[in-house]
Formats: sequence, structure tokens, C-alpha cells
Amino acid sequence: MARAITVKVATTKVINALEAKLAQIKIDYANQETNEAKHQEAYKVWQDSLKDFAVANVAKAINVRTSHRSWNNTLNIDFDVNTAGVDFPAEPVRDFNQMAVYEYKNATDEITNALNILRMTDEEVVNASTMKSIAQYL
Repeated sequence: MARAITVKVATTKVINALEAKLAQIKIDYANQETNEAKHQEAYKVWQDSLKDFAVANVAKAINVRTSHRSWNNTLNIDFDVNTAGVDFPAEPVRDFNQMAVYEYKNATDEITNALNILRMTDEEVVNASTMKSIAQYL
């Protein structure tokens, strides 16, 4: 069973954390296309290494399946290769978060609204209900 945590956080610390998070979200969103292009390039290299691996190990193929499509003159050949003990190419992993336009707009609007309200308060600490609503951004 989860228990509630009761702490009092200084308003200035919360404002600073939200400002830093907003700046980071803007930077990440601006760099998203560049990061995705790098990932796609690494993914193509990985696909090429998979092709090379498959061709090099076709003699070890088991469970071969074929499918001929006469309507577009293509032949699909599937086969399984046991990769135990083999240096198999690792798939590249995205090391960044992709953010859709609506997610970016919602997050920046929410953080900006929270910052505007926190900057207007005379309270020295942020109450628990406010922290609960902004905690997802910290």
C-alpha cells in the first residue's frame, strides 16, 4: 500500500526546477529531428549488417519458408538461424525521447502556467496539492 509523502519544498527551488525542465524540453524538442536522423542512419547500418549476417549464415538455415507472389513477381524466403554463441549485431536503441507536437505544446503550456502562478505567490513553500500536479515535470 502506498503512503502519502508530506514535505514542504521552497517555492524558489520549485521555480528553478521547472525553469530548468522547460529549457530542457525545448532543447530536446529542437534537437529531435537531428537525433532521429542519426538513429535512422544507425538503423540502416544495422539492417545492412543483418543482411551480411544472413548471407554469411544461409548454409546454417533451418525451417526454410518461401512465398512466391505472382502478381508482382516477388519471392520471399524466410529462414531461421541459431545465433547461440554467435556475435549477433545489436539493434541501435534510441537514447532520446520522441515528443509529438501536441505533447510538446501541452508540456510547455502546463509548465509555463505553473511558473506564472508560482511567481505570483507570496508563500515560501509549495503545498502538497500543487506539488502533486507539477511533479510529473520535475
